[in-house]
Amino acid sequence: MTNLDAASGAAHPATAALGEPTRRVGSGWIASFATVWLGVWMAQLTPVQLLLPAQIDAELHPENWVDSVVAFGVISGIAAIATIITYPLTGALSDRTTSRFGRRRPWIVIGAFVFTAALISLGFQTQIWAIGVVWVAASVGFCIMTAALTATIADQVPVNQRGFVSGWMSAPQAAGIIVGLVLVTEFVTDAKLGYALLAGLLVVLAVPFLRRPEPQLIATERPRVTARGIIAGFWISPRRYPDFGWTLLSRVLVSVGNALGTSLLLYFLMFQLDDEHAEDDLIVLTLVYMVFVIAASLLLGKLSDRLGRRKVFVFVASALQGTAALLLALFPDLTVAMVAAGLLGLGYGCFLSVDQALATQVLPDAASRGKDLGIMNIASAVPQAVAPMIGAAAVVMSGSFVLVFLSGAAFSFAGALAVARVRSVR
Repeated sequence: MTNLDAASGAAHPATAALGEPTRRVGSGWIASFATVWLGVWMAQLTPVQLLLPAQIDAELHPENWVDSVVAFGVISGIAAIATIITYPLTGALSDRTTSRFGRRRPWIVIGAFVFTAALISLGFQTQIWAIGVVWVAASVGFCIMTAALTATIADQVPVNQRGFVSGWMSAPQAAGIIVGLVLVTEFVTDAKLGYALLAGLLVVLAVPFLRRPEPQLIATERPRVTARGIIAGFWISPRRYPDFGWTLLSRVLVSVGNALGTSLLLYFLMFQLDDEHAEDDLIVLTLVYMVFVIAASLLLGKLSDRLGRRKVFVFVASALQGTAALLLALFPDLTVAMVAAGLLGLGYGCFLSVDQALATQVLPDAASRGKDLGIMNIASAVPQAVAPMIGAAAVVMSGSFVLVFLSGAAFSFAGALAVARVRSVR
């Protein structure tokens, strides 16, 4: 029995699904991969940055703006719990999927359906509890899609190309934020239409990648499916696999640091700086951030491939993020925020691409790539959901955003120290 190579359609042995990829993926594969991620990030981060907090604030009409921040933080925290379950579960199930369409594509389709349905429904919710429930559903759809998508890197991309390809996963994150913000502030100002537009674009931009074939897992390669086995697989011993543990810890710390610097930015502009043009300035800051994320993720990801080194890039990237957060904490000014946005984008763009490549090189078992990367993805997604809650608590304690950004700096610097402990990858 044979499978089709994802890039060329050539026949290969069935073990191609579990073997280490050696053939470089082509420009068409990379372009479709970048396109689907553009849709995913646009649909996820535009609500986080603007639509969701604005919707919550509009429904609460709080006398104290802190109440709005806390509500946003609580909803995000509940979504984080769903993320912790969904990522490794989807990864484990896709590892065992023997569909003729491949292991990952069916789950990308399922995730897209859940995600789009939830986004469309979200625009019609007028109760805080309902907004929270539907946002959790949207987060589940996001996790299902991205768990399957990230696993395709380890499945189909050779090691010496993973930094560059991972850059095309992270660069669309920045582009997705700015495009999404422009669409929902300049072209579609109604929240219902904004959510629906994001849902429609998610589906359209996913189609090119879904048309790409992937290696099929045959029945004899499929691990036995038991609930006990899947649950037991969620634990990866840091003592037995220390490099996986340190990489996971580093990603958690740096992702929390980044999320603390970005997730409450609209509130920072509105209430700390008393910015009358907060939404417009948010777009400008995001644009600055985007330019540096794209440049760093693509150029430094490729440089990492060429040099065959990962750790030093991740270490420096983490330190740059910490520096940006310190600037926001010590000098709360719009001009300083522009500089910080550039540094944050430079650091996080480099981190996103190179750390993803590093993660694929410390996986314990080829047969459980999806599950293991699902666990690793928790370290990226949960901080995005938990950080608003941490930030809200910091705001309540201090009455300002200084403690939020100081915490972000501390998390980022700690992440740099954690990645330095990895031994098996340079």
